[in-house]
Amino acid sequence: MAKRYTEVSDTLREFIEQQNIFFVGTADVDGRVNVSPKGSDSLRVLGPNRIVWLNLTGSGNETAAHMAAKNRITLMFCSFEKKPMILRLYGSGRIVHSKDAEWGELITLFPENLGARQIVDVAVDLAQTSCGYQIPFYEYKGERETLDKWGENKGRDGIEQYWEETNKISLDGKPTGI
Repeated sequence: MAKRYTEVSDTLREFIEQQNIFFVGTADVDGRVNVSPKGSDSLRVLGPNRIVWLNLTGSGNETAAHMAAKNRITLMFCSFEKKPMILRLYGSGRIVHSKDAEWGELITLFPENLGARQIVDVAVDLAQTSCGYQIPFYEYKGERETLDKWGENKGRDGIEQYWEETNKISLDGKPTGI
């Protein structure tokens, strides 16, 4: 049932753009594997082998630590509505911080967000679809405003202090680049 592709075709791009949530999987050579749900208007397909997403403030920063240590990543998209399908994108990536030269260009691809922490730039080397027949139907009801309100209450200085306190080191004690 699975099909493999060397790039993100227009059909796969359309599927990605229809999804309201995606999942990110990363791991270092040792320690914990991290799987993280992502949502909001935070992902862009820039070409057949390039995806970027805006990594917003969270309670941890495992993706950044894993990317710094072992440059591999998997993105997974599931159709919870309409036609069943699962799409996994495998590749390598890098973290772009606000201090990096590319930040200015990449950040303009996304809506303004106080909690913008990093941009993850992924080079896709394999796309794989599978049936998704076991995935249940879920109805999308909208985005949560909780993170945006939290960021507004903290302000930019408060968010940066939060990063300093909770986002500099991973669960396994690895640096995140903040």
